[in-house]
Amino acid sequence: MRAGHADGPREQPGESPRPPVWPGAPNPLGARFRVGPDGSTGTNFALWAGGAEAVELCLFDASGTETRCPLSELTHEVWHGFVPGVRPGQRYGFRVHGRWDPWTGARWNPAKLLLDPYARAVDGDFTLPPEVYGHVRDWPEQHVADTVRDGRDSAPYVPKGVVVHDDDDWADDRRPKTPWADSVIYELHVRGFTMRHPDVPAELRGTYAGLAHPAAIDHLVRLGVTAVELLPVHQFAHEDHLLRRGLRNYWGYNSIGYFAPHAGYAASGTTGQQVGEFKRMVQALHAAGIEVILDVVYNHTAEAGELGPTLSMRGIDNRGYYRLQEDARRYADYTGCGNTLHVVQPHVLRLITDSLRYWVNEMGVDGFRFDLAAALARSMHDVDMLSPFLAVIAQDPTLRRVKLIAEPWDVGNGGYQVGAFPPLWTEWNDRYRDAVRDFWRGALPDVRDLGYRLSGSSDLYAWGGRRPYASVNFVTAHDGFTLRDLVSYEQKHNAANGEGNRDGTNDNRSWNCGEEGESDDASVLALRRRQVRNLMTTLLLSTGVPMLVAGDEMGRTQSGNNNAYCQDNETSWVDWSLLGRPEWRALFDLTSRLLALRHAHPVLRRRAFFSGRAQGEDGLRDVAWFTTEGKEMTQEDWYAPTSALGMYLSGSDIPGRDARGEPIEDESFLAVLHAGADPVGFALPGEPWAASYTCVVDTSREGAEGTGTVHEGGEVVRVPGRAVVLWRVSRGPSSR
Repeated sequence: MRAGHADGPREQPGESPRPPVWPGAPNPLGARFRVGPDGSTGTNFALWAGGAEAVELCLFDASGTETRCPLSELTHEVWHGFVPGVRPGQRYGFRVHGRWDPWTGARWNPAKLLLDPYARAVDGDFTLPPEVYGHVRDWPEQHVADTVRDGRDSAPYVPKGVVVHDDDDWADDRRPKTPWADSVIYELHVRGFTMRHPDVPAELRGTYAGLAHPAAIDHLVRLGVTAVELLPVHQFAHEDHLLRRGLRNYWGYNSIGYFAPHAGYAASGTTGQQVGEFKRMVQALHAAGIEVILDVVYNHTAEAGELGPTLSMRGIDNRGYYRLQEDARRYADYTGCGNTLHVVQPHVLRLITDSLRYWVNEMGVDGFRFDLAAALARSMHDVDMLSPFLAVIAQDPTLRRVKLIAEPWDVGNGGYQVGAFPPLWTEWNDRYRDAVRDFWRGALPDVRDLGYRLSGSSDLYAWGGRRPYASVNFVTAHDGFTLRDLVSYEQKHNAANGEGNRDGTNDNRSWNCGEEGESDDASVLALRRRQVRNLMTTLLLSTGVPMLVAGDEMGRTQSGNNNAYCQDNETSWVDWSLLGRPEWRALFDLTSRLLALRHAHPVLRRRAFFSGRAQGEDGLRDVAWFTTEGKEMTQEDWYAPTSALGMYLSGSDIPGRDARGEPIEDESFLAVLHAGADPVGFALPGEPWAASYTCVVDTSREGAEGTGTVHEGGEVVRVPGRAVVLWRVSRGPSSR
């Protein structure tokens, strides 16, 4: 069935004369400005379109007039041509001809202008009117609508790719190259981080240039993080259901251009200027010693399922780019977003790895966090840790040296893979998140799981040469409650999303401290702030790589919205006025102090797992666990209900050597975590563990009061209810 619209490309009224198209080259893919064979400058265009019958390059002038240039050269399924005179700033797209047969997965429709998957910049916004759908979106019989081809021209309604001048000059850039064990990740949103920052000029707020501004970078430096993890900055589109409700995709997990910085975050322009602005942002962060990690979404695209728009890959070769079901009209969906990229296909794998290398080599980034990484690790159906994607990454000389973080699950069968990714990879550790949340809300039956999480999750990662820093520890992430909301809400409050509060998880593992939402009760507010301090301190004292979420260090709230993916407003933006409130400024100061302590002490950022055995001549274990009686925990103690746990970290003979080959030695520390409501007496272990203890952190206090207090070994001290107390150990005469 077909719609009653014209199906093929049409001559445009007033179309400019077609420029000559020389054969050009099939590599590299995309649009590359270069010098031609006779010394003329121009642009080489190359598009992989397996199975296509013809490809037209479409050039657009400033008025929107389209000039169509057939690409007649075909090499190994790549259509290519060199167009002399085409310079950076030129806007373009493709029209791809072929069969319309949705029952076999063929969805070619030359009426639809398609975005180059390799476009380095994108100009324009995706608004998703009916014309951008390959099928007739509003066909009366919706169950067959995807089979009815729509012949209306989509060019006036879709963004265009932009030819960009390559600039690989990174001579002045110095990558921080922070070792994994020393890393502290700060997850932030490019737009939301500076939209309300009073010291960032208004015209730069919410942009790459805004994040590069000294006022923004100064906060990161004072806090003490080593890397920013940027929520998706690949060009993305807003979903139709959001646009219909007057909302927008804020988080950006709906990619459509894997080489293009999202144009909406550029202050300087969208016809290629966004590329240079992004690079300058990276350079500014590097100059401050901060690495840049990108959250990337290679598991699906913004074209969604069979009822989604035709924007790029669906119209280039639907069967080649996407996993299809046995009924080829339907898409295999391991992502919950309607489609899944077919990473087993060589050209799709090439697209992803070319994109990754581009962001490293030409844009300067230092690593990637892979959204729903298990979907990328699937072979034909099942997750396979020997899959082509993981194998290619492991042998790639560029990619194997950058930071690689997996979100180790997807929504398909067998998709939960925490602890299963191979060496080179680190993973978001949701078991850490759940155990820490449960401990502080009093929901753990015992402390066995907590002990594993505090000490690096050896039960998950101590195999195949993996190290404690394979665990990216987090209590909160962009997806879910903020840290403040975690102690203020037990139920999600997502009505503003327009989905009847059905979206977002119901498994929050949160505790509102006795009252749901905002409160005027001083005792409730004080308890909430204490719980925030407990959670933050636990995170930063744990072995592994800590990840903080922007604004958590100053009490940011989303008013109980645990799925603010479509809230591009003050719900999601960082509220910088909180730093002016003493109670939240105190939280920032505590976080900064803990990060400085972590940076100064290698015992808090170990490169090898604890053995639980004596490591040095003093006969002390490298990690020891104590009951409130000051006795080492027995097997029975681990299974017994308790609200308090003592963790002794020995600084003697830490595994490994420093850069000069010298042994690594440090001070020792004792941390006591007590989640019970009432104070408890805790007997500080005496000799040989310690002669005395000096308080370093006490989360029962709003500020730094009480630190510096000294207690003797063997003394029974009062640990306040719901608190973390950290002591520095003094070994007396036997101390180093």
